[in-house]
Amino acid sequence: MNNRALINRYVITLLFFVISAVVIVVTSLKRTKASYPEKFGIGRAASAAEISALDIDVRPDGKGLPVGSGDIAAGKLVYNTKCLACHGDGKKTEVKLPGEPLFVDYAEFKNNTAGQQADKSPKTIGTYWPYATTIFDYVRRAMPYNAPGSLSNQEVYHLTAYLLYRNHIISSGTVITEKSLPKIVMPAREKYVEDDREGGTALK
Repeated sequence: MNNRALINRYVITLLFFVISAVVIVVTSLKRTKASYPEKFGIGRAASAAEISALDIDVRPDGKGLPVGSGDIAAGKLVYNTKCLACHGDGKKTEVKLPGEPLFVDYAEFKNNTAGQQADKSPKTIGTYWPYATTIFDYVRRAMPYNAPGSLSNQEVYHLTAYLLYRNHIISSGTVITEKSLPKIVMPAREKYVEDDREGGTALK
């Protein structure tokens, strides 16, 4: 058998395998398309009420806040009933709390931690959070630990007012609303800067 005949045999064999592979793929695709219906008949479309119940995010500019108002005194009652056991009352404790402190009695903290630098104080709403609306958003979605999402909008507004007051951000007579809450400037906002890096060695 000469070289030309050998090459022809290899070409024919290769073409056979290529054509076979194409036929298998096309047949498989046709069967797959024919095997799956457009709908499986499982489940149903979510209702507007169900979607609304989950679409509760609140933006820094206040978009998403429900109409309402929050009172500090009422917020204290809600806090003592549903938040105190996990987050404490602002005093330093010997035992670690289940949740992080949301406010701190700064004078007592400094007395109990003599010699420590101020930047070692706990990260609380007043020292770390950049937007006041985040309080409402997070508390409504994730609190309390044992029953997240169980608080009413009214309770969340009251809690937000109380937490802002305990962090020395609003005065004792302040009533917050969906209009005023986004306008509150948090002490930590200036610590946050926009990430304008475009890539390269600046990203690590």
